[in-house]
Amino acid sequence: MTADTAPATLDPADAPNDALTPAAHSADRAAPARRPIQDLPDELVSQIAAGEVVERPASVVRELVDNALDAGATSITVRLLAGGVRLITVEDDGCGIPREELPIALRRHATSKIRNLHDLESVATMGFRGEALAAIASVSEMSVLSRPAQQESAYLLDARSGELRPAARNPGTTMEVKELFFSTPARRKFLKTDATELAHCVEAVRRHALTRPAVGFAIWHEGKLVEQWRATLPPRSDEDQHDEAAWQQLEQRAMDKRLADVLGPDFLEQSIVVNYQAGHVQVRGRAGLPDAARSRADQQFCYVNGRFVRDKVLTHAARAAYEDVLHGHRQPVYALYISLDPMRVDVNVHPTKIEVRFRDSREVHQAVLHGVENALAAPRAQQLLDAAAATPTPTAAAAGQPTALPGQAYAPAPQAQTAMRFEAPPRVNGLQALQQTAALWGQAGGTAAADNALAGSTATSTPTSIDATPWQVQEASPRWSPQPAAGAIAAGAPLVPTLPPESADNPWPLGRAVAQIHGVYILAENAQGMVIVDMHAAHERIVYERLKSQLDDGDASSAIASQPLLIPATFSATPEEVATAEDHSETLAQLGLEVVPFSPKTLAVRATPTTLAQGNPVELARSVLAELAQHDASTVVQRARNEILGTMACHGAVRANRQLTIDEMNALLRDMEHTERSDQCNHGRPTWRQLSMKELDALFLRGR
Repeated sequence: MTADTAPATLDPADAPNDALTPAAHSADRAAPARRPIQDLPDELVSQIAAGEVVERPASVVRELVDNALDAGATSITVRLLAGGVRLITVEDDGCGIPREELPIALRRHATSKIRNLHDLESVATMGFRGEALAAIASVSEMSVLSRPAQQESAYLLDARSGELRPAARNPGTTMEVKELFFSTPARRKFLKTDATELAHCVEAVRRHALTRPAVGFAIWHEGKLVEQWRATLPPRSDEDQHDEAAWQQLEQRAMDKRLADVLGPDFLEQSIVVNYQAGHVQVRGRAGLPDAARSRADQQFCYVNGRFVRDKVLTHAARAAYEDVLHGHRQPVYALYISLDPMRVDVNVHPTKIEVRFRDSREVHQAVLHGVENALAAPRAQQLLDAAAATPTPTAAAAGQPTALPGQAYAPAPQAQTAMRFEAPPRVNGLQALQQTAALWGQAGGTAAADNALAGSTATSTPTSIDATPWQVQEASPRWSPQPAAGAIAAGAPLVPTLPPESADNPWPLGRAVAQIHGVYILAENAQGMVIVDMHAAHERIVYERLKSQLDDGDASSAIASQPLLIPATFSATPEEVATAEDHSETLAQLGLEVVPFSPKTLAVRATPTTLAQGNPVELARSVLAELAQHDASTVVQRARNEILGTMACHGAVRANRQLTIDEMNALLRDMEHTERSDQCNHGRPTWRQLSMKELDALFLRGR
């Protein structure tokens, strides 16, 4: 290349910006002028704090309602404009703020609720940081109007100008917030529509209303009443101070009334009371029935010492209590109130105080788990007796039938067909062996003899308590061939003792069996009407609960049977998984798993549970290790055992198309009435359904 054609060399100082090399660009960016460290202005500090405390109008509503409750208010009114963006007003009848303390109330970290570290560690109020009012005032136009009862007049403080002047008001406080985020327009752009912001504000007040039955709440939007919940618990009198039991009953009724007002009467009808005490933790509230489960977790409320919280420990405990009774990915509904010593819970872990940290999280987890489990364990069949006693006797006058006399049951017309009679105490023939767990897992060799025994029992057990009418129970049609489960009836098994007849002292909530439908469902008659039972699902739950009882009554350290793998399955593991496998080797052995380190970054699965031998050992090991890393070892062991026992119970329960005698059906119904969680199988499917006489009459338009 000649000198004439050589490119000219440019001085970087004379070159244009686009001609500079990337290295020159990064050199310019990497050499900014150093700024000195200095204190931030108070207004900027408050706006930064507001970014943590004030996310949207609902955050302001929550903080102001917290202050009203701490002031002892019994009536709180929230008024909103444009979903709370243009105006938020919270009025209460609390103790009020004295004139000389009003300017102090708007300072950062000024509060009347704590004085020292001990107060912070045992805080029992809704608020305690003293930064909410200052943060709100920094991003809005705020004013405070307050009057204590002993003060002659109220005083109005303008947060922007600091002007303090007399005003008229009854004892209490009014907090007014206008033009939220007017000083930070970028924050305002992130807000949703007015309807969405209003829904969040209503939800914030609703969470307070669910735990404060002694306080009345009202929400107004654009001058219209949106929600109102009146106080349901009167102030405690001197008589109530001496009768603690009567006061607790009054509290329970008031809380039930508030729950029905806020969540709807269906929640109260489809939930059961939770009242459990374990050590320092008390769990109260209501847990929804499995049938009331929803597709979303939008009706799950947990409160710790009156504060609404979202805590993984509480959520996991409540979900674990529903594991055996929920179908699929349905979400339970509940409102649980946990009470414990404030010293045992730290509420100072989140700016919005919606998260907490427990000193002994396992204690709280077990209390919530057992409290909800015990409430769900009681069979709902017993509630039918209470419903029968409370339900008035149906009349038949509209249908052309004679009306029953007071104290008599509803009876069909004399010209109706003859009904089955059950005066003779039913004698059970073969269900005893169905209930024997050992027989369920007996040798297959005894199946033929068992089938013969069953066939002979069925052939010779013609019901004698049925009239000789055309409605007699006939022999099973040849097209329905009995298919008993393998080993379901043991040859020579003792017969079930004679069932005592139904009486006032021995009621039958699920009634008397009438027939079997297509070898799948049992039809029974009780005082309310008709009961339909899925016999496989019902017997599956019975077997499952008995297997659990046998395992619990046996050696607690007994391990689940395992099967060694011919070739160990290896997989790459994280350091946490390797540490978990080493620390919980005994727990894994109880679960029938053998997971050992193969190298510093590899684990090997050498054995898996026998009942899960066909599954993927690597996926099983990873899931168990993840559970052990997050939760208590005993909880993981119990869950894994229950899954295995559920599989065993499903295969051991009576199958469809298995023909049962009337006596066997009645024995199954009696077992359901006394078996825990018998309303759902262990897959969460319902085991029985009730059709009342009113519902049956409606199907046939009777009385219309």
